[in-house]
Parts: sequence; structure tokens; C-alpha cells
Amino acid sequence: MAETPTLIPHTRLTEFITRALIAMKMPKDRADITAGLMVKTDLRGVDSHGIDMLPRYHELWRQGFVVMEAEPVLARDAAATALYDGAKGLGHYVSTLAMRLAIDKARTFGVGIVTVRNSGHFGAAANYSMMALEHGMLGLATTNSPYVAMVPTFGREPKLSTNPISFAAPAGRHAPFVLDMATTTVAAGKLRIASRWKKPIPAGWALDEDGQPTTDPDIAMKKRFMSPLGGSRELGGHKGYGLGMMVDILSGVLPGATYGDLFQRTGRYEQKKQDVGHCFVAIDPERFRPLEDFKHDMDDMFDSVKSTSPAEGQTRVYVAGEPEAESEKRRTREGIPINATLMGLVNDLAKGLGIPALG
Repeated sequence: MAETPTLIPHTRLTEFITRALIAMKMPKDRADITAGLMVKTDLRGVDSHGIDMLPRYHELWRQGFVVMEAEPVLARDAAATALYDGAKGLGHYVSTLAMRLAIDKARTFGVGIVTVRNSGHFGAAANYSMMALEHGMLGLATTNSPYVAMVPTFGREPKLSTNPISFAAPAGRHAPFVLDMATTTVAAGKLRIASRWKKPIPAGWALDEDGQPTTDPDIAMKKRFMSPLGGSRELGGHKGYGLGMMVDILSGVLPGATYGDLFQRTGRYEQKKQDVGHCFVAIDPERFRPLEDFKHDMDDMFDSVKSTSPAEGQTRVYVAGEPEAESEKRRTREGIPINATLMGLVNDLAKGLGIPALG
């Protein structure tokens, strides 16, 4: 029998996460930003990167990998580019600062590129690409991780993380285009979600220790052997592998952060140094043409794509970001579903931090 989740209002969830972060020594202004982004992620239906990450953040904090009270430093700032040092903090706050700066620079120069080094996990990449939308701009966000998962094409051991990329562009009548994807076949968080819900995973998501596809989420979580986007070489896995390398170059090599398996082979685990890297880009379309003309053509492209006859058994054709926008409206109204396993984890966490339980 399927488990019935508990529906938690987004305001309650925001309050809970904020209290938890403050109890972990994060200043309130940063806790407000971080909790807001985590809950926005849950509202959009990306359950792997919202409240589900809180137990992991708590674990990293207790182990000394994350300094919650860290003060980011603007290390370089020149013309259309800049670099932040995240000072070993969780990534949401410094990433917000970096994308804001990229947007400011795009106003002046037409484009702004800001990178971050020495950071932590920043949640969902779309949170930052979407920041450009309210300014009528295009946004790009990439990030990496010290924890490898992607097995390179023709290989049998992981060398890259899931290395996500997000791109957002405004439209007129339609919801904006918002792409947010791992460069592995699936984000690692979805394996964790499947494990918590005790559901099998599709055969193309992950590999076992012999390099063969597995449908067991627990084996997938234990080994973290994930295929590049596309899966096998015959199905285009080399393209996902190439995209993953591109993200590591932008997020890791460019700002001077971790990349590939550097964390594992240079003693950084013992040093408690994750050194996650991010890259943020804002582009002002008005430097190329009037914004309204840009939005008009975005709508026209959406209309054409969405008018495609649906495949058998399907009801409609979606554009990237549309399902998430619809989820946000629905969950704002109905609440965010929390399964029993996650509820138990966050309530235990709350007890340890001396704050009220979530539910």
C-alpha cells in the first residue's frame, strides 16, 4: 500500500528550515534566503533539493565540512566579471550574491559572469538562473560537487559529479523557459528519494559495481555509479559526459574550485574542504533587440512547440519549466508532501537542535 505523505504549508516549512539553520549558527538574514530557496524548490516539485537536503546539510555541518556562519568574500571584481570566495559556507547565500552581481554587471555591460569557489551545495540551479527573469534577462547557472557519481563513457568508475546546468529565458504570454538538468541521466537526489519511498528506479539511471544497470535505489545510493545523460555510447552518453566536463570547467577550473575527482585524490576529505564551485551568467537581450520583440518570438516558438500533436497516451507537449510552474501553483495552494521517512529524519534533527518538530 502506497504511503500517504503529510502535506505541510510552505510558510510552515520555511519557518521550520529557518529555525533549523539558525540553530546551526547561520545568521538570520542568510537563513531566510537559504530557507526561501529550499522551499521554492519544493514548491516547484523538485523534491530532491529542498527540505530533503536538510539532514545532509546538518551532517556536513556536524562533520566540519560546512561553516554556517561563513562570510563570503568578493575576491576579484573587474568589468563584466567577478569571483566570490564562499568561505566554506553553504552555497545558497553566496550564490544569491553572485547572481545579483552578474545581473548588475549585465545592466552595465550587456553580460555579467560571476564565479564562486570554496562554497558548499547550493540547492537547485534553477533558483539562480531564474533570478535574471524578473530583470528581463537570460540566466545561466552551473555547479559541481566534490562527490563523484558520473562514470565517463567507456569507463567503469565515477570521475565527475552530476554537474547540473540551468538556463532561464523570459517569455510574454507563457511561463518562462526554465531548464534545470543534471548531466547524468538523473540527479543523485532522485536516487535518495526513490530509496526513501522504497521504489525501484528505471534501469538506465545507475550502475552496480560490475558496471551493469540496476533498479535497486539502495545499491545505486551505495555505489553512486551513474551513467552520463544518454546512457550508453550508442544512445549518446558521450554527449552527457561532454556536458559534464563543460560544467566542471566553468564551475571548477575557471574559479579555481574542485573539479572531477580532485577531492578524493588530494586529501581534501581529511582537510574537510569541499571547495564546491559555481558559475553564474546574466545576459541582457535588449543589447541585441527590444525585449518585447524577444518575448514575442519566445511566445511564438512556445506556441509552435506546444501545438505538436501529442504521442499516443499523452495529453500535451510541455516546455521546460512548465511542469514546475504548475507544481508551484498547486503546492502553494495544497501544501508540500513530506513522506514518513523524511519527516522522521527532520524531527530527529529538530530534537537534537532544540527546536519544535515539523509535524
